[in-house]
Amino acid sequence: MMERIQEIMKLEHFKKLTPIQEKVVNRKNKHRDLIGISSTGSGKSHAFFMAIFEQLDFEKNEVQAVISAPTRELAFQLHERCKKIAAYFNVRTKLVTGGMQKTSGSKHVPQIVIGTPGRMKDLFLKDKTLRLDTAKIVVVDEADMTLEFGFLEDIDMILSKMDKKVQMMVFSATIPEGLQPFLRKYLYDPELIQIDTNDEFQSDVTHLLVPCKHKTYEQKILDILPVIQPYVCLIFANTTEQASSMANTLRENGYDLVELHSGLESRERMQAIKMIQSQKKKYIVASDIASRGIDIEGITHVISCGFPKDLKFYIHRAGRTGRAKRDGQCIALYRPEDKRAIDTLTKDGIVFEHKDVKNNEWIDLKPLEHKAVKKKDPLKEDIEKIVKKKNKKVKPNYKKKQKQEIERLHRKQRRAMIKKDIQRQKKERAMEKQRAKREG
Repeated sequence: MMERIQEIMKLEHFKKLTPIQEKVVNRKNKHRDLIGISSTGSGKSHAFFMAIFEQLDFEKNEVQAVISAPTRELAFQLHERCKKIAAYFNVRTKLVTGGMQKTSGSKHVPQIVIGTPGRMKDLFLKDKTLRLDTAKIVVVDEADMTLEFGFLEDIDMILSKMDKKVQMMVFSATIPEGLQPFLRKYLYDPELIQIDTNDEFQSDVTHLLVPCKHKTYEQKILDILPVIQPYVCLIFANTTEQASSMANTLRENGYDLVELHSGLESRERMQAIKMIQSQKKKYIVASDIASRGIDIEGITHVISCGFPKDLKFYIHRAGRTGRAKRDGQCIALYRPEDKRAIDTLTKDGIVFEHKDVKNNEWIDLKPLEHKAVKKKDPLKEDIEKIVKKKNKKVKPNYKKKQKQEIERLHRKQRRAMIKKDIQRQKKERAMEKQRAKREG
């Protein structure tokens, strides 16, 4: 069956396999369950395509492989990549995502199904128009993201109606703790293939730290863009609103770009991905969630507008550039409130160069001091005022009591703020989950 691998490589113009492809293709037991840990852009989709096409029986008129992706965009991208190989071998594929027309069963049953968990579950178990229980291989792509969006239970329901001997392949950038019960339940003695991000196929990324000072992110980016000569520049915003505003400002200033965030309609997002993949646009404005898992080729520059709450997303952002042995540059725009995030990332080993733009040129700034600066706490100031009003008459131990009272009220208000923040986060997560379910 290695001839099929050779044919796929020739078809895709692969001179050599990436580390993840090599390890998947050269496994001793090709029917063993598999966990593949590798970042976006490492070639993992072709790794499991090769594994699937090696085992396919081209004559069988039934679903033989099921590939799950957590979002419509990712499913669409996988299907587009798979179509070329499938056409070569005369294999039938089917894309199954939300927003598509439901089709009745036909005599030309697909041999490979690629889709989102929710829609595949509905067609298989609810409508009974698509049989998935004949599949010999199930691939769960971007498993950590599938867990994050709450779609693992849909996959659970699909797998519960399938043959226990089905071969499982789970691919993910990380294996969070929440994924462990699923892996234990459905994978038998899996082979673990882990590719370090510092593997030979990754390359150098320079991290630049640029202060915004009194400028907005939009204004600062307009200063930076004339200084860099990107092949593709990916600009990350922390919120959908920020991404939309950034895209509008850059367009008004003559930049031809694609925007990709959850504020767009599903059809618009599909168009954006097609545009990105055709490599017609030099600039892409995106949010973390919308772009995650989507492999964008040729990124030479990443600009991060501030830092995400979850700092591992910053690592994901930076990891988008410097691929295929190209050098990459990750430019982080920061404000004073980002100090803690910068300190954390510095401790984690990221070396930032402190720079700014002046007269259309990069200039060096003094390195940032990583010493905690004691700032006047506005909350403490407010409490002091309250306490001073309370204690108009000076009594013995006045200062000590005042200090105790300040600390007590300070703790109280801090607790209230933390509580409020937790409620806000819960609300955001719930909304994100609802949105993701609608889109799934």
